[in-house]
Amino acid sequence: MWKIPIQMVVGVGAIIVGSQLAIAAPKETSQPNVDQIKGKQIFSKYCAGCHGSEGKGDGYLLLGPDPANLTRPATKNKSDALLLETIHEGKPNMPSWKGRLSENESRAVLAYIRALKK
Repeated sequence: MWKIPIQMVVGVGAIIVGSQLAIAAPKETSQPNVDQIKGKQIFSKYCAGCHGSEGKGDGYLLLGPDPANLTRPATKNKSDALLLETIHEGKPNMPSWKGRLSENESRAVLAYIRALKK
């Protein structure tokens, strides 16, 4: 006789606890933050010609070697410090942006690069 009410209480308790965990869990958002929005604007102006509008290395400027596909794991796995160094110092066929972009602008571009989808 008590098995059904106890099972119901346990079941309802599990639902309540589960719903509280779902509410407390941080929600993943697809909304860009302010840095990503600013970074996209800067990227579109200075970087998209080579890296393409989505960072896939398919920009309209024909360069060799091909510009990096910034959506690949090779880029995603690099540290922020290394990516910022690349932005600041440049690479073969990529200009240095040190002195042209502020530190905040460089970090905004980095935030946008981190948000690029594969």
